[in-house]
Amino acid sequence: MNMSGLINIVACLFLLMVVGYAARKLGIIDNALSKGLSKLIIRIGQPFLIINSLTKTAYSAEDLRTGLIVLGLGFALHLFMAVYAYFACRPIRDLDERKLSEFSLVFTNCGFIGFPILESLLGPEGLFWGAFFFVSFHVLTWTWGLLILARGRSDIRPKLKNILFNFGTVPCAIGLAIYLARIPLPAFVQSFTGYLAALCTPISVLITGALLATMPIKSFFTTRSLYLNCLHKLFIIPLLVCLIMHLCGIPDEYTLFATIIAALPSAAVVTMFGELYDIKPSYAALTVGVTSVLSVLTLPCTIWLAQQIMG
Repeated sequence: MNMSGLINIVACLFLLMVVGYAARKLGIIDNALSKGLSKLIIRIGQPFLIINSLTKTAYSAEDLRTGLIVLGLGFALHLFMAVYAYFACRPIRDLDERKLSEFSLVFTNCGFIGFPILESLLGPEGLFWGAFFFVSFHVLTWTWGLLILARGRSDIRPKLKNILFNFGTVPCAIGLAIYLARIPLPAFVQSFTGYLAALCTPISVLITGALLATMPIKSFFTTRSLYLNCLHKLFIIPLLVCLIMHLCGIPDEYTLFATIIAALPSAAVVTMFGELYDIKPSYAALTVGVTSVLSVLTLPCTIWLAQQIMG
């Protein structure tokens, strides 16, 4: 595994966050631009990231079988994190903070930050696996994720059309259709999808940095539940995932993949849903921002510890 590549990636992500922070402080990125860039990534960048990841791999029955295993692993991993998050967040008294904390423990930034890290550590195969995992992420975000946020609210309900048709599942279906039909894409189409996919990581990390610049400095040090949440998210959950899968005899490549996914910072959708449903948007943004910053330090340590567990 390319640990030096991982360190280079997380260092680069940190510098991107610093640039985003400075851009917000200097007035280069404002609320309107931040929201516009978020829409650009969710509605254009992310779909082409998924399609590009699925179609750049040559078809083989073995790869398809592996992809379906990863898809099943995705649902199983989310189930484990959902159970853990439910009990870990019960001591939080404030209902909105409890819901956001639980949501953030279950759903990781497996796309914008996860994809470049998976590619760095596992090569092109990591992107291919990540695309299959993304299917489970989007199905469960619009079902279990909304059920978490719906507690104490009568206006939040999962809708079937949102579960089946969203900016994650539709491009997954398109990419899989191209992959399964073995349709050869012209070089200019591959370059086109690649360029749009490449927008995701730099812009999403810049937005995260800009988001951090809107928070009072003291909030980074006075929110106790946030740091307990980070401890669960960035250390305890991924190492438990690694230990349990290793003891169950799961092959190391799947164990490592699941550990990397579990060790990623909280998904950007936490902030999006916090704003959409008016559930403490500032706390949601703080959760995503702090886990993203801390993951620069914790991710290499967590992966190294996972390697020691796997021997």
